[in-house]
Amino acid sequence: MKILIVLAVLFIIYRMFAGTYNNMVQKNETVVQQWAQVENTYQRRADLIPNLVSTVKGYADFEKSTLTEVIEARAKATSVNIDPSNLNASQIQQFQSAQGELSSALSRLMVVVERYPDLKANQNFLELQAQLEGTENRIAVERKKFNETTQAFNTYIKTFPQTMMAGMFGFSEKAYFEADAGAEKVPEVKF
Repeated sequence: MKILIVLAVLFIIYRMFAGTYNNMVQKNETVVQQWAQVENTYQRRADLIPNLVSTVKGYADFEKSTLTEVIEARAKATSVNIDPSNLNASQIQQFQSAQGELSSALSRLMVVVERYPDLKANQNFLELQAQLEGTENRIAVERKKFNETTQAFNTYIKTFPQTMMAGMFGFSEKAYFEADAGAEKVPEVKF
């Protein structure tokens, strides 16, 4: 009888550890998968840029510096590779910084476009602009989902008894996407 009780207790302990470990693995994989979705939407934006640049090039021959900035920012943004199994704040900041430079260059390009009424009326440009706007919305959605899955993972590994087992199994807190510096300020619009 004592042997059965000991075996039952050992089995319960084993199931607790195994269940907790499996849940941590599952939640970690969800974070990794969601990070892949974030990168996927940023890649979609990067893939649209060459078409946008070539469409604008035909109209804005003397705006070469702006086009060059967009191309260089795209190259830099697509060269940043993050290991999703080891997401930390500095890696996400590096990724976000490169993507921010690309966003800034695209914003400058859109300002340049305002000077060319023929370009603004070009059907190819309008379609590319609509796709880019849609992609920007997708990026925001995927970043939000990433933060939600990261929060679920972080909360899980910080609660008792998982907090004791997380360190033992090598699971650590994941970093979040954060707003860019200055994003809390309302932009000033002048006419």
